[in-house]
Amino acid sequence: MISEAQFQNELKRIIENGIREDIGPGDYSSLACIPDAAQGKAKLLVKDQGIIAGVAFARMIFQHVDPNLQVETFIEDGAEVKYGDVVFHVSGSSQSILKAERLVLNSMQRMSAIATKTNSYVRLLDGTKTKVLDTRKTTPGFRAAEKWAVKIGGGENHRFALYDMIMLKDNHNDFAGGITKAIEKTKLYLAENKLDLQIVVEARTLDEIHEILKNEGVYRILIDNFNYQDTKEAVRLIGNQCLTESSGNINEKTIRNYAECGVDYISSGALTHSVYNMDLSLKAF
Repeated sequence: MISEAQFQNELKRIIENGIREDIGPGDYSSLACIPDAAQGKAKLLVKDQGIIAGVAFARMIFQHVDPNLQVETFIEDGAEVKYGDVVFHVSGSSQSILKAERLVLNSMQRMSAIATKTNSYVRLLDGTKTKVLDTRKTTPGFRAAEKWAVKIGGGENHRFALYDMIMLKDNHNDFAGGITKAIEKTKLYLAENKLDLQIVVEARTLDEIHEILKNEGVYRILIDNFNYQDTKEAVRLIGNQCLTESSGNINEKTIRNYAECGVDYISSGALTHSVYNMDLSLKAF
């Protein structure tokens, strides 16, 4: 996984690019009708229900736009919220509040939706050992915030990108000439380049599970698109040799059944690519 410093840098880039994209040479609507010295106050109002996420990120955005803005927080990330709840107040320059408004709302609405969906999956697995993972199926340019939201919702992060973990999926294995060749070439590459990265290998059949197990150095096997019976058999075959992860066909109806097959992890792209934004608004008062 990437370091905390790298993660924070990614968040800063999201903020910088979001403000650049939205403000450009100036917020002319505010500049045209609001005096530079005008002071104001606004509240973050919940018009939905679920798990709130992005509160700390919002504070980062306000700080970036104007270090003099003051945020009084009433509800922190990870809390359940309902219609009418007020998450925080922000006060200071009226122009600055308006500059930050859209990026704060866009970010918090999506992050809260992701945290809410993740939390619903985590609750479905209550009583099992299985943990919920995200994927790289994220919004381009917004990945760090979306993965943060998954953690707020109680899930765990898979690899951040292509550079912090090796994942040998079906295309890698096919292009490399087979699973064993792909693993051997990967271990040689890591050694030659002095890279310390975990290796995850995808299996599409029980025969491929057998082949992967003949190779040392595999951290986790991705049991992809297996039915329940074959997933149970794969878990039995793997035993304690490495960790297990189920993926494919994961939804609210199937996730518990896959967990009960005994896998360590279940990954789902739906956590980030199939959510509906939580309804939030920033209202002056």
